[in-house]
Amino acid sequence: KILRSPPSQRLQSRCTKKDEIEEQIKAYYDVLQDQGVGVEDSLVDAEGYPRADVNLYQIRTARHNISCLQNDHKTIMAEIEEALHKLHAREKAKREQDEAEAQEEAMEHQVTLPPPFAQLDAVTEGSPACGAGLRVGDQLIEFGSVNSGNFQNLQNIASVVQHSEGKPLHVSVIRAGQKVQMSLTPQRWSGRGLLGCNIVPVQR
Repeated sequence: KILRSPPSQRLQSRCTKKDEIEEQIKAYYDVLQDQGVGVEDSLVDAEGYPRADVNLYQIRTARHNISCLQNDHKTIMAEIEEALHKLHAREKAKREQDEAEAQEEAMEHQVTLPPPFAQLDAVTEGSPACGAGLRVGDQLIEFGSVNSGNFQNLQNIASVVQHSEGKPLHVSVIRAGQKVQMSLTPQRWSGRGLLGCNIVPVQR
């Protein structure tokens, strides 16, 4: 099995190589500049003889190397582009996988929640229910000893409330697809009842 370096490392090494090639090309152009000739300038004089004022071997070598290096540069640029594409594709795939996993987790979370047996359709400001953090629309899945499995009617809840005056009750609700837990202490307050909220059964 061939161990391959990760795309980001491969990309890094390609970029380093590209910089090296560009440095080398620049160095050979400097050689030509020192000789006072360009890449295309003629190396023969007006009579067709090799020019004596320049180092022909050095110029030819520099030109040849520039030509080869430019081809290498093209190749490396294509490789860098491909590596970038792969890196982006990999990141996109990873992001999509993360999102899918998060969604799956959220789905599992919802699936494991028991069905609600009652719902709050009113919560009075300043009441024990309001103080405990209950909100209109919260769906009850646990109310003290009452839960989705043993709930028969609202009398079950009324009975728990009467027996728990001044004692904290464990309450669990479903809110926006998530389970929210809180502690509610039924007690006398300025309004009616011991809770200050209206609970209605959920049609199952």
